[in-house]
Amino acid sequence: MKLILYIFILGCLLSCTNKQKTEEVKTNLPFAEVEQINLASGKLVRLNNIASKYITPRPVDVWLPNNYTTKEEYAVIYMHDGQMLFDSTTTWNKQEWKVDEVAAKLNNDKNIKKFIVVAVHNIAELRWQDLFPKKAITNNVSAINKSLVQDFKNDNFDIDKLTGDQYLKFIVTELKPIIDTSFSVKKDTKNTFVMGSSMGGLMSMYAISEYPNIFGGAACLSTHWLGFKPMDNNVLPNLIFKYAASNIPDSKTHKLYFDYGTETLDAYYLKYANTVDSIYLKNGYTQKNYKNLKFEGENHSENSWQKRIKIPLTFLLKNN
Repeated sequence: MKLILYIFILGCLLSCTNKQKTEEVKTNLPFAEVEQINLASGKLVRLNNIASKYITPRPVDVWLPNNYTTKEEYAVIYMHDGQMLFDSTTTWNKQEWKVDEVAAKLNNDKNIKKFIVVAVHNIAELRWQDLFPKKAITNNVSAINKSLVQDFKNDNFDIDKLTGDQYLKFIVTELKPIIDTSFSVKKDTKNTFVMGSSMGGLMSMYAISEYPNIFGGAACLSTHWLGFKPMDNNVLPNLIFKYAASNIPDSKTHKLYFDYGTETLDAYYLKYANTVDSIYLKNGYTQKNYKNLKFEGENHSENSWQKRIKIPLTFLLKNN
């Protein structure tokens, strides 16, 4: 009798396990599991070359925590430069953000919202055009002289071919609906975030400014306020700040995180810290919903960003 009871219980347990696995696979239908990426924790699934009316197709990866289940709903972090986030053996510079390591630990923290990460890959030759805040230029074309425009073109940065607005339309109108219907996620503004570094930091600022009804928070690491390479008489920072000051998300409902190091390319950002503060702190933001942090000795690299990624993620995702 005991043996029969044991077999019955074991059968029930196996049945429940198989049911949960089936449910999760069904949820991930548009995506295929990525096996060539080495993860410390979690699971990575990919949608290859999603069709888009707006941008050149590229892979999109979604990181799920080990305990992901459709019985819960998760916040969503949209991140740029998706191929740089998880595995240094597959990146061009053999560096990574260690997103899976940090995200796994935070997902087990009761003070942090459970979340998934949507990693949008870049296309190297299009990265600058995709991640530049287009309206910073198109709203102020007269401020850019012809010789500067030619300098940009000589470096394969054609301001007439900026696609930042199209890139955001892809994320907001094409990608987000797929994520919302394919995964068990919270769809509202206060649980949808955007994050990136360098040009990705610039685009994250642009994303929350353009779509404050979609993104409730943005983390902008080593934000590339220069907009281009270091050069004399660069008008782009002023144009970017002018745009930012004219498109500030409501401080009552949004969070903004900026930071910068002091070495390599990050050294050029030091002089802009006060300008960034003045834009947001004078418009309702406080230390509760705004950060602009300096990291002494850190440079412009994934190795530096991985050391501090926990800080912006905690800031955005901490339960109120």
